[in-house]
Amino acid sequence: MTATYASLSACLQNVLGDALVQATERLDELTLIIKPQAYVSAMTTLRDHPDCRFEQLIDLCGMDYSAYGDGAWEGARYAVVVHLLSVSNNQRVRVRVFCPDDDLPLVASMVDIWPGANWFEREAFDLYGIVFEGHPDLRRILTDYGFIGHPFRKDFPLSGTVEMRYDPTQQRVIYQPVSIEPREIVPRIVRDESYGEGL
Repeated sequence: MTATYASLSACLQNVLGDALVQATERLDELTLIIKPQAYVSAMTTLRDHPDCRFEQLIDLCGMDYSAYGDGAWEGARYAVVVHLLSVSNNQRVRVRVFCPDDDLPLVASMVDIWPGANWFEREAFDLYGIVFEGHPDLRRILTDYGFIGHPFRKDFPLSGTVEMRYDPTQQRVIYQPVSIEPREIVPRIVRDESYGEGL
């Protein structure tokens, strides 16, 4: 761990205390794993503490770890990953919180702390089925109203049987069997004979 990340990690471990499960540096970013029951208080501390001041939530997404490491993963299946930015201190941090229950993945909403989390949480709900407790308007944002399932889950089927489209002759939305022929796409690499010579 570089000196910059070591000092930030020590500061965050001191500030977060028992709420912090783990702090690791990878790909030039510090990743914190937070206990789910301390998620709201830890995130509030990261925003408000004078040594942290992570004023901006840059991104929030869901994760499905069911096939992670070729099935070697033994922890909780679903997690929420949040990227924070401290404009004041010019620092970034990644925060991960695991949902304690795989059957009903649920964590607290961050909308009261960072209002910009609203649509990110709706997206994670729609695509992964993660429920954000306390969200003011948790409903689907990308899929159709009648859509069944959560398409980013690893166990979601890769091919469907029904598609929806607007039919101009009937002037309404219709459902019909999928019309896409399955195919395998193999990329072609075209290089001339002298590619890479003389470098």
